[in-house]
Amino acid sequence: MVYLFLADGFEIIEALAPLDVLTRAGIDVKTVGVTGELVEASCGVKVKADMEIDDFDFYGVEAVILPGGMPGTLNLENNATVQNAIDNAENIGALICAICAAPSILGHKGLLSGKEATCFPGFEDALEGSILSDKYVVRDGNIITARGAGVCIEFGLEIVRALKGGDAAESIRKSIQKNG
Repeated sequence: MVYLFLADGFEIIEALAPLDVLTRAGIDVKTVGVTGELVEASCGVKVKADMEIDDFDFYGVEAVILPGGMPGTLNLENNATVQNAIDNAENIGALICAICAAPSILGHKGLLSGKEATCFPGFEDALEGSILSDKYVVRDGNIITARGAGVCIEFGLEIVRALKGGDAAESIRKSIQKNG
């Protein structure tokens, strides 16, 4: 199961676009409301999460996804269950995916040390010990980072590629963007 954490102040497109891409690929994704069942995006839109943080179960985690946005990123970082979910994912080798400001959470935890990573411009100092990349989406081992809202589809496709392979990712790309 893939778990996408939502906290008040999240960037809506960075959460819902990858969710859409993963769902199209047939990947089971559950949204987890960190700040309640009804979570308010930074733009004011409210999204109903599949479950609240107290119902989150660490069993069977294939990936965790952390969308950016402010203060959403800070709300994610300040939640003990989210921190434990990241630690659990790291311990079992599950994917840890973060976009925009959210890679800063991984940097603060020391998970990016020696790894290639990217983030929204201005958050580079928080990617402690990382090898900063100018790429829009970066996968290094079990960690996927991305710059921000402008690359949220590519972020989702990279998660699909990691979970189901390149053919699945390209199939989804072709289904949402026809040539000519």
